[in-house]
Order: sequence, then C-alpha cells, then structure tokens
Amino acid sequence: MLSLAIFVSGRGSNLRAVLESPKLKDLIKVEAVVGDKLYCPAFDTAKSFLIPVYSVGNKEGLISFDELKIILKKSGIDLIVLAGFLKLIPEDFVKAFQNRIINIHPALLPSFGGTGMYGMNVHKAVFESSAKVSGVSVHYVDETYDTGKIIAQRCVDISDVNSPEEIAERVLRIEHQLLSEVIEKIALGKVFVEKFRVRVET
Repeated sequence: MLSLAIFVSGRGSNLRAVLESPKLKDLIKVEAVVGDKLYCPAFDTAKSFLIPVYSVGNKEGLISFDELKIILKKSGIDLIVLAGFLKLIPEDFVKAFQNRIINIHPALLPSFGGTGMYGMNVHKAVFESSAKVSGVSVHYVDETYDTGKIIAQRCVDISDVNSPEEIAERVLRIEHQLLSEVIEKIALGKVFVEKFRVRVET
C-alpha cells in the first residue's frame, strides 16, 4: 500500500476526492496532511478521517521544512501530493523526495504556469487569452514552479464560457478525476521516469 502525504492550502476538494476515491481505497493510505498556515479548511477533512495534520513554514507556530522532512521520512511516506499547495517547496526537500512529489495544476502546462499562477489567477489568464481549451496537468515537482516533467494531462472545452469562474468549475471536475487516476497508476507501479519523458502504462 502506498503511503501518502497530501499538501494543501485551501478547502481541500482534491484531498477529499482522493480520500473518497473507490479506486484508491485498497491502494493508498494518507498518513499526513500538511498545510502552509496554522489552519485551513482542508484540515477539517483530514481530522474527519483521523489523519494527522502539520503546518509548515517560517511563521511562529509552524514547523520548518527540515522538521517536516524528518517526520515524513519516519512515517515512511512514499509519495507527496501537492493538491492546491501554494508555497514553493525548498530545493533540499525536493531532492530528499526526488521523483516522489507530484503537483496538480489547473491548466495545460507549460502554458499558464509559474510564479503567481494559481487558483483563479490561472483561469483569469486563460479566459483573457481567449484560449478555446483548458485543462489539468499532473507533474513531478522540481525546484521551480510548474516546470517538472508532466505525467498526465486532460483537456476541457471552454470555447463557450463567459467568465473565469466557468472555466474553474469545468477544470475542477476533471482535476478530481485525473489526480486520483495518476495516484492509482503510481500505486500500481505503472509510471516510469525516463530520460526526457514520463511513461505511463495503460
């Protein structure tokens, strides 16, 4: 069984989707939920599933990434999932979990990624570009925002939308599906990091 830590910053809809996925029920165990503040609504979901929560950062009352690294190593975490986590992960932490940290991004990378591109900022940029499709990307995390190797993507038609909020609604539905599917593939040993590309077996 794959041991997971899920990192969150907001309400945690992707966290709930993973926890409630019937496909993942016998494949994973979420051992920790990590936030970037003392409290975020996703912690309520974690506590309802009896999952320990941790707050990481530089502010008073939060643990450091070095402390978190020790905790997660001791817990035997196999995979870290960034599910709406907004902080940049420090380089030494990324190296400690090389190719074991994935992120879900609400657009089709490499477009509409990078610093400041999160949440509604992404959907507003997509809307104002007049793009006709958007979608979701799940990728490995490296030392900069949204530049790690892409594992999977899914598109959604937005040619008829009238607002960024409409894009957000359509994208969120496929976020929940794709993130669980990628975690399932990793748990089943069907994701391979090769020299320039990530290969996913069907």
